[in-house]
Amino acid sequence: MATHVRFCDRNGGEPIDDGLALWFPGPHSATGEDIAELHLHGSRAVLSTVIAVLRRCGLRLAEPGEFTKRAFQNGKLDLTQAEAIADLAAAETEAQRRQALRQLDGSLGDLYRGWADRLLRLLAHLEAAIDFPDEGLPPEVEAQVENDARRLMAELEAHLADSRRGERLRDGIAVAIVGPPNAGKSSLLNQLAQREAAITSPIAGTTRDVIEVAIDLAGYPVLLADTAGLRDSGDVIEQEGLRRALARAEVAELRLFVFDAQHPEDAAGAAAWPGPATLLVANKTDLAPDRSALPVGAMAVSALTGDGLAELIDVLAERIAAGYQTEAPLLTRARHREALETAADALRRSLDAGLPELRAEDLRLVWRSLGRITGRVDVEDLLDVIFADFCIGK
Repeated sequence: MATHVRFCDRNGGEPIDDGLALWFPGPHSATGEDIAELHLHGSRAVLSTVIAVLRRCGLRLAEPGEFTKRAFQNGKLDLTQAEAIADLAAAETEAQRRQALRQLDGSLGDLYRGWADRLLRLLAHLEAAIDFPDEGLPPEVEAQVENDARRLMAELEAHLADSRRGERLRDGIAVAIVGPPNAGKSSLLNQLAQREAAITSPIAGTTRDVIEVAIDLAGYPVLLADTAGLRDSGDVIEQEGLRRALARAEVAELRLFVFDAQHPEDAAGAAAWPGPATLLVANKTDLAPDRSALPVGAMAVSALTGDGLAELIDVLAERIAAGYQTEAPLLTRARHREALETAADALRRSLDAGLPELRAEDLRLVWRSLGRITGRVDVEDLLDVIFADFCIGK
């Protein structure tokens, strides 16, 4: 309920501001508790006065994340949704916003809860076969548990084998600019970043270290890295720069191999990273109007004039988007991956276990690992399934 009110200091009744007061009764509020919102004018004078009056009423400022924490504690959100709120607040690109919103809608939590529910049923059936052998349970229970566990194992492994796309989308997709010295790599970085992020000069070997810039590329978060030129050198500092350049190129999701269009033979250096993840970029085309000698598939650009940059950006965006256009929920945090890897290890052990008691213990570890992701694990759930499915104890 929203009410137009005049805010006043109750000690003396002095008017403070004119605005709206909204009342959200629990349990239907965001946190599940009774909540009042005051919609005020945002001046420092108004806010400082209102906060001072509220303090005198015994209230305090909320701690960071406290409202989300209360929503989790009151069952309004699971842990994956709580983390999605933080990701949504920190989102800087459209792709990050979409991923965080999907997680907030519960798609990731629903996936893990679905696995946990299936696992709970398997565990309950196996526990029943172990603890109540004289109750006339179906003899094929253990075989069915194993078959269902193998299907779950395949789904879990497929989910983990995602090339860390969700984490990269959350933290930034790594794109490395590599190539020989004096090919214009730093100039290209500045053009893509639309600012002077790296020092440029006609002197070969100007860049010695990795220079990283975060950019929004067609809605995707990209960490663009300019690296030292690839050449043999007796200079110790340049050798270290080369080592770092090669290391960054190896871990990058995409590589731009930049070479001088006047020296198309330099493109042969891209053979160190074969495959579609390496894009050939012929720079300085303003100095080499004859493009017939350029390798097939090379993007012709000029970092000086901007010629060809729009096409390069379009190709980059298409390649990045191709790897992230999926409706399936993606892993977004190292915490989730660690718990799932623990669950996968325990599930493998359960399939290799010789005794049903050992298999049940490993299945219990899998179930608890999944529960840690969403923040909900309750042994009473196991008892409920056992008694509901087999009617033991009537």
